[in-house]
Amino acid sequence: MQVFYAGRVQGVGFRYQARQVASGFEVTGIVRNLPDGRVELVAEGDGGGVAGISRGHPRERVGTDDTGRAGELDGAERRIPRVRDRALMRFGIIADIHANLEGLQVVLEDIKKQGCTHVACLGDVVGYGANPKECLDIIRGMNIPVVKGNHDEYIGSTEDPEGFNDAAAEAVTWSRNQLTHDDRKWLRELKYKRFVANFTIVHSTLDVPERWGYVFEKLQAASSFTYQTTQVCFFGHTHVPLAFIKDTAVRGGSYYPVLRMEAGRKYFVNVGSVGQPRDGDPRAGYVVFDIAAQTIELRRLEYDVATAQRKIRDAGLPERLARRLAEGR
Repeated sequence: MQVFYAGRVQGVGFRYQARQVASGFEVTGIVRNLPDGRVELVAEGDGGGVAGISRGHPRERVGTDDTGRAGELDGAERRIPRVRDRALMRFGIIADIHANLEGLQVVLEDIKKQGCTHVACLGDVVGYGANPKECLDIIRGMNIPVVKGNHDEYIGSTEDPEGFNDAAAEAVTWSRNQLTHDDRKWLRELKYKRFVANFTIVHSTLDVPERWGYVFEKLQAASSFTYQTTQVCFFGHTHVPLAFIKDTAVRGGSYYPVLRMEAGRKYFVNVGSVGQPRDGDPRAGYVVFDIAAQTIELRRLEYDVATAQRKIRDAGLPERLARRLAEGR
């Protein structure tokens, strides 16, 4: 079974037909309710964008156009790539930038070198580091899909950060003062999870993303798989790159240099951290997801750690935040 899209559509509960763009034939599927109020069309087929959604008859399409939009899909999430476009789609998936400008610049340059056509961000653009405004401006200016992280949430609000250690809480207060009202409003309005092309992005977990749970082992990953409606979901938050795989059982929780996705399996993949890795490797990390090749490659890059440390110290932020960049912990 192939999930052609996930979004809002008229007439939930009806049987729908969809015309597959690449081959021109029509497939029939069932609209299924999702836990977050959206629906998905599940149909037989090998996967390309849906040109039109109709209720009961292909001539009764609801809201279709030549960009591959389908039905009453919600905002930016309604764009579904055609098959011919998917062959060209390589996503750079970044997370946990944490106001580390030096790390972000190196990663974005490598994303270009790797021939990525798109970028998605899994949150925590700000917090810890000394360049929250600069990093936020770069990410906003890219006009890419971004989901909310816990540091984004607290820095965007006026609430006391719950569960933060003293160094992290101090960085929250300092970072708020570096951002404009509009910057913080943008952070507040980020969604907790999003559908992008044929995958899902979230900062923490899919079951209760607003609770900021950590996923380090299989039992924790299993809760998210229950809510995962796409073959792959990318997440962050732990700053440790790990991959979990579900077929007849949940497996993994292991480091991955390259993953080759297989039919019949789901993947819940942590992409590591751009700005504050915690797996013992201080190099910036991110993932390249090649949709056509069905590969997920973890990239690690050297960056100017000393400059990032100096900026943290010059800003008067806690020494621990500078020291840990060189330790990768």
